[in-house]
Formats: sequence, structure tokens, C-alpha cells
Amino acid sequence: MKAAENESANGSGGSHWDVMYQRLKPEGVSWYEPEASLSLALVGALNLPPDAPILDVGGGASTFVDGLLTGGYSDVSVLDLSGAAIQAARDRLGPNAAVHWLNEDLLTWVPERKYDLWHDRAVYHFLTEPADQKRYLDLLAGTVADGGYVIMATFAQDGPERCSGLPVARYAVEDLTSALGPMFEVIESGRQTHVTPSGKLQPFTWVVARFRRQ
Repeated sequence: MKAAENESANGSGGSHWDVMYQRLKPEGVSWYEPEASLSLALVGALNLPPDAPILDVGGGASTFVDGLLTGGYSDVSVLDLSGAAIQAARDRLGPNAAVHWLNEDLLTWVPERKYDLWHDRAVYHFLTEPADQKRYLDLLAGTVADGGYVIMATFAQDGPERCSGLPVARYAVEDLTSALGPMFEVIESGRQTHVTPSGKLQPFTWVVARFRRQ
């Protein structure tokens, strides 16, 4: 769905996703949400301090960042492979928005800091190769602060088999729990049905987990 996949996943790096955003516009891509209501509710339930560092991987042009800023969070980073997606978000929010924009390939990115929250809506399910999945999970464990959180949403087991022309993996709560491993304690989980701009229904699995370094 969103553009934090590497070239092995889409064959063309960020250009695949740049074309998607330029052709359909942010409001026309299948993953568009007018408001990131579920993600924002899950963040609110964590009672993070306003200055907690938050990272939205594959955030692109998502409105999640808008909701975080409106909610008073002051240390928000958005990482995405697509420069077009990031530019769309920057244009929408304006030049004075207090956001760290990271136009990076997640799987080759080297973070310079820790984050209290890692948010991923529809990136992990694009990683269908075991080596890419391992790189993602290693990066996650090395980037989230001890006691920090991850919110992850993927296509559910009955969700689409492909998205934006690419194959995807599909997960139940138990699958994501197993993938995250023993250092992440899943504290909440559920299912959401996303309605695309064209009216299609896409079932998602989501989890909230807390990281405890062992």
C-alpha cells in the first residue's frame, strides 16, 4: 500500500509509488483515509507525553501526521520511499509543520535515534521475502526505545493477495505476535475493515505491542 518497500519488492524503488501518487493523487490511492481514526485512538490510549518521539514508517501522504500534530505531539517523523508522497504531505501541512521528513528506503535506512512509538500501517505486509522481513524486525527492535511501543497493521488472512500490483503477505494476530517475538508484548489487537476510495473492503489485522529489551 504505502511506499516503504525496497527495490526488491517493487522492481523500481520509489518511482513505482511516485507514479501511483501522481496518477491517483493522495485522495485516490486505495489506502487513503480522510482521518486515521483507529491509529490515533490507539496512540491516545498509550498516554505518551507530548514530546515523545514518534516514527511513522511508510507514512507517505497519510493524514496520520495531521492528527498527531493536532493532538499536540511535537516530535513526529515520517519516513517514506516516495518523494512524491512526502511532498504531498508537506504541501498539505505547510512549511512550518514541526515534522521530520525522511525520504528513505526503510530497509537500508540507518536511524540516528530511538523512538517511543513505531507506527506502521501497511508496510510490513509488502515484505514477502524472509530476508526483508528479518531486516525489518531487526530494525524495529533496534530503533524502538526500551519500554516503547509498536503499532502495526497488515492485511488480514482474508485480505487482498495483491495491492498496487504487488504481492503481499497476510497475517492473523497470532502471526504478528510470533513475528515480533518475545521482546514485544502484545497488549491490544483487533481487526479493522478499511473502505477504499473506490468502495472496496479490505480487512486488516492490527496489534499494539510494548518493547522490553531482554
